Amino acid sequence: MFQRAVAVVLALAYAAMARAETPPAPVVNCGTVVDLPTRTASVTRYSWLPGTSSEPAGVAVLLLVGGGGTLNIDSAGCPQRLNHNILLRTASLLRAAGMATALVDAPSDWKGDEGLAGFRLDPAHAADLGQVVADLRQRSGAQTVWVIGHSRGSLSAANAAGRLSGGQAPAGVVLASPMLNGEPSKRRPWVAQTVRDTGVLAYHGALLVVGHVADNCPRSLPEGLDAWARGASAARVQVARVTGGPQPVGRSSSLAACEVGQAHDFVDQDQVFAQGVLRFIQGGRF
Repeated sequence: MFQRAVAVVLALAYAAMARAETPPAPVVNCGTVVDLPTRTASVTRYSWLPGTSSEPAGVAVLLLVGGGGTLNIDSAGCPQRLNHNILLRTASLLRAAGMATALVDAPSDWKGDEGLAGFRLDPAHAADLGQVVADLRQRSGAQTVWVIGHSRGSLSAANAAGRLSGGQAPAGVVLASPMLNGEPSKRRPWVAQTVRDTGVLAYHGALLVVGHVADNCPRSLPEGLDAWARGASAARVQVARVTGGPQPVGRSSSLAACEVGQAHDFVDQDQVFAQGVLRFIQGGRF
């Protein structure tokens, strides 16, 4: 009995020592969380991080993802949904160039099953984003704020660019895989919304439109981007196309091609996408 008791005591002691030597799990912090009251009884949460370069570029970028736009940003600033989107994958590359990045969640009153749905083209949505632009500029100390929207996020970005002015207006806008074609539907009429329905062509800042030659999402087929963008009033405008990646050009279009992991989401082209956007923001060509 005595030997068994000693063995038990030693086992417990060794277990305690092992627990003591195990380092604590790192605290995850994806950014500073801001809960910004944007409308009556509505709050827009965003999470931002400063650039990591030793020479800040004086630029902050607002990242607007597609789909329903609901990231479900937690108290540590980490998105719980849509976190494999091209904009979230390349945020660290933008920060490495000295740019602050901000992930914008859907407002508190637009987090149902369909997320932002038709609210993306609403004047109130543009006003919400204008408040985020102004707030981020103040918190980050950035001289200019750009808005980058991907897929259905391009609707939000284009809507903001076409409506905002003064201190709430972005200095530049990037529309990645923009929703150029609508899909009329009796069940979801907002699926017919496109960037053509916004005032972005009258926007006077800088405008970059980026597509992928192999994008077969019927909402964002690259054909037609040049003709549409020729009507832009932007001080500086470029239509760029990414050509690399594992997916061939010429496949039949389908809604499945609108998902993450497709050319629509610039699969395997994170560096190309981020570096091109950086060059344009810095005054060059994609």
